[in-house]
Amino acid sequence: MPDYAFDRLSVVDNSFLAIEDPNSHQHVGAVTLFEAGPLRAPDGGIDIDRVREYVAARLHLIPRYRQRLVRVPLGTRLVWVDDDHFNIHYHVRHTSLPRPGDERQLKRLAARIVSQGLDRAKPLWEIWIVEGLADGRFALVAKTHHCMIDGISGVDLMAVLMSPSPDEAIPAAPTWLPRPAPSRFALLRDEWLRRFGEPLAALRETPCALTSPLTMASHTLENVRALMETLGSTLWPASPTPFNRPIGPHRRFDWTSMELAAVKAVKDRLGGTVNDVVLATVAGALRRFFERRRINPDMLEIRANVPVSLRTAEERGTLGNRIALWMTDLPVGERDPLRRLQAVRATTTRLKESKQAMGAEVLAAVSEWTSSTLLALAVQLATRSRPFNLVVTNVPGPQIPLYLLGAPLQECYPMVNLLLNQGLGVALFSYAGRLCWGCISDWDLVPDLHDFIGDIEASFAELEGIAATRSRASTG
Repeated sequence: MPDYAFDRLSVVDNSFLAIEDPNSHQHVGAVTLFEAGPLRAPDGGIDIDRVREYVAARLHLIPRYRQRLVRVPLGTRLVWVDDDHFNIHYHVRHTSLPRPGDERQLKRLAARIVSQGLDRAKPLWEIWIVEGLADGRFALVAKTHHCMIDGISGVDLMAVLMSPSPDEAIPAAPTWLPRPAPSRFALLRDEWLRRFGEPLAALRETPCALTSPLTMASHTLENVRALMETLGSTLWPASPTPFNRPIGPHRRFDWTSMELAAVKAVKDRLGGTVNDVVLATVAGALRRFFERRRINPDMLEIRANVPVSLRTAEERGTLGNRIALWMTDLPVGERDPLRRLQAVRATTTRLKESKQAMGAEVLAAVSEWTSSTLLALAVQLATRSRPFNLVVTNVPGPQIPLYLLGAPLQECYPMVNLLLNQGLGVALFSYAGRLCWGCISDWDLVPDLHDFIGDIEASFAELEGIAATRSRASTG
C-alpha cells in the first residue's frame, strides 16, 4: 500500500479548470439570506466564531473542501491532495454592509466577490458572512469552483451545512490529519500505470466485446450516433446579441423570486413542466430585452445551454460533475406567450428523445482514454462558434425550511459561471415553496441587468394571466 493519497479529477471536472481564464472564472455560487436568530452576537453582529467552528465541524463529511490541486508532471491532468496548511479562517470570511444595508448593496457586494478568482494553491471555495443588513438579517455568499461541484451535488452540500431543525448545537467532529501527498515521481508513475491498465479494465467491465461482438458493434454505433448528434448541435451558430461579446472579469448580479405554486399552476393549466415554464419565461424576457435595445427579436435565433443532471440516486452525495447539456431553441420571435410555451414544450420533448445527453458522456469517456484536454478543447471551440447565447439552469432544492445553527434560511439565489463570449447567465433554485432566480452578467455588456429582472417578472405575469383566464373559463 502506498504511504500517500490523492484523488484524480474526472475529465469533465478537469475541463472546467482548462477553460478558465482571468475573464471567465469557472466558479459557481449563491447568495443565501437568513434571519439572524440565535447567531446574533451581543453587539448586534453575527457570531462568526460559531459559524467557523460549525463549518469546520462538518468538513469531514465533504473532504474535498480540505484538498488542493497538484499537477501531474509532464501532463495536463490534476489531482486532489490534502492541504496540510488548511485554515478555516481563510475560507470562512466576515464582512459587513454599512448599516442598515439593503438588497441593492448586497447584490453589488456579491458581484464583487464572484468577480474575484479562487486561489488554485488552496481548496477552491470561499464563504463570506455578510452582516449589517436591515431587518436583522445576514447573508451567506458562497462560491465554489465548478470542478468540485455541479448543481445537484451542490444541493447535497447544502444539506450538509443546513439542518431541517433549528438545532443550535455544534456536533463533535473527528480529528482531521492530512494524508501525505505523493511525490512528483509517484504521481507520474501512477498516471502511466493507470493509462496502461485502463484498456484491460474496460474489457473486464464489458465482456460482451469478446462474447457478443454484434452487441458490442451495435452499442458502439449507438455511441457514435449520440456523439454526432451532440457535436452537430454546436455547428450552427446562434444569432449575435449585445451580450455575446468578449467578457471582462467584472460582474453584475441581480435576483427575483416567485411562488413555486404559481409556476406549477401555470404548467398545470397550460401544459408542460416547470422547466418549460421557466424557459418560456426567459424567452419572453429576452424578447423584451431586445426590443428595449431596438433589436428586432423576430429576426433572431436564440439558443440556451440547459444543463441536465445525469446523477443517479446512488451518486447523490458525491462531488464532481455529472451533467450533460441541451442546446435549446428559445422562441423569442413569437409574440404570443402561449405559443412561446408550446414551442418550448415541443423543443424539450424532442431533446428528451434525442441522444445529446449520451453524446456528452461518450465525449467525456473518449477524453478519459486519450487526452484530458480533448473535452476542454471541444468546449472552447464550441463557445467561440457561439452555439448558444446564454446558460439557463434550474436546480430543484429542498421544499422544507432549513436552518444554519438555528438561523432560518429565507432565500437562496444561485450564481452561474460565465463562459467566453457569454455575458449573461440565468440560474434558478427552488426552496421552501419559492422559485429563486439569480441572474449574472458581464459588468459592461449588460449594465441594465435590473431591467432584465423586470422583464422576467413581466414575462411570467403574461403566462400567469393566460392561465388564470383559462381557469376562470373552465370553472365558469
